[in-house]
Amino acid sequence: MDSPPLRQKTAIPSHLTNGPSPLSISTEARDKKERDSLYAAIQTSNRGRQVVNFNSPNGYFPKSSTSAMESPAYHKHHDIIYSDTEVEHWREDGAARTPLATSRAQSPYTQHPTIDFDGLSWPSRGTRERKEATQEQKEARLAKLAGAVRTILECVGEDPDREGLLDTPERYAKALLFFTKGYEENLRDIVNGAVFHEDHDELVIVKDIEIFSLCEHHLVPFTGKMHIGYIPNRRVIGLSKLARIAEMFARRLQVQERLTKQVALALSEMLQPQGVAVVVESSHLCMVMRGVQKTGTSTVTSCMLGRMRSTAKTREEFLNLINRR
Repeated sequence: MDSPPLRQKTAIPSHLTNGPSPLSISTEARDKKERDSLYAAIQTSNRGRQVVNFNSPNGYFPKSSTSAMESPAYHKHHDIIYSDTEVEHWREDGAARTPLATSRAQSPYTQHPTIDFDGLSWPSRGTRERKEATQEQKEARLAKLAGAVRTILECVGEDPDREGLLDTPERYAKALLFFTKGYEENLRDIVNGAVFHEDHDELVIVKDIEIFSLCEHHLVPFTGKMHIGYIPNRRVIGLSKLARIAEMFARRLQVQERLTKQVALALSEMLQPQGVAVVVESSHLCMVMRGVQKTGTSTVTSCMLGRMRSTAKTREEFLNLINRR
C-alpha cells in the first residue's frame, strides 16, 4: 500500500495562517504596558531605601535593626533584592557583592560607600585633617607646601631666588589648594536642603557642566564637560546642585572613571531616583603634553544606574538628548 504523499511545508509563517502575530501589538496596548511597567518600577524603586539624613545620631547608613525594617509590613512590601531598578548600596553585614555576583542590569560594584558618616564622600586619610584645621595649622600647611614647591624648582634646574620665581612657591601652593578644594567640601553643605518632593517621573538633564580636575597619576590637569541626567522618584534636587556636586568631586586628585562614578552614586544615594546617568567627556594633558602626545584625543566615560542602566530605550533617550546641539 502506497504511503500518502508528504505534505509540503508552507513558506507562510504560522502566525499569518493562525491569526495575528504576537508581535503586532496595538499602540494602545503597548503604551498601557509601558505605563504599567513604569508604575511598577516606581513602586519597587523605593522599597526601604531611605533619604540621606546627614544629622542622624547613628550616622548616614540605615541600621537593619530599626523597628521599621523589622516590621511585617516592611518585609511585605520591601522583600525584592537587587531588581533591575536597584542601586547597589552598602551592606551592614560586610558581604560585598563582587563584579562576578553582579549582573549588567544591576548597579556597578564599589568598595566604598558613596557618602560616609560625615558626608565627606570617600575621603582620604588627610581629608579630615585639612577640613578641620585651625588657622595656624592652615598657615603651617601652606608654608610646608610652598617649601616643597621650592624643592621642585631646584630639582628641575631653576633658581628659586631669581626675580620671576621669588613668590612662585607660595603662589603655586595657594593654587594647588584651590585646585583640590573639593577635599574641604561635603554633600551636606553643598545640597543645603535643596531636595524637594515633586510629582515628576521624566528625565531631568543638566548637560555641558564644565569640569577641571587633576590627574592623580601625574598631577596635571584634565578638563572637559559632564552631562548628568536622572529620572525622579517623587524627589528632585535644585538644578545648580548638580553642577556643584560635579565641581566638588572634580576638585580633587582624580581619575575620570572614578569621578564619573562618584557623581552618579552620590545622586543615587541622595535622591533614590528611578535611574541616574552621568557621562564625562574630557581631554587629559597627561596624554597631550607627555607620553603619546596625541593632542586630538578625548576620553568619554559613563555611569548608568537603575533604569538608565537596565532599560535600553531610556538610556538611548538620554544619550540622544545630550548629543543634541
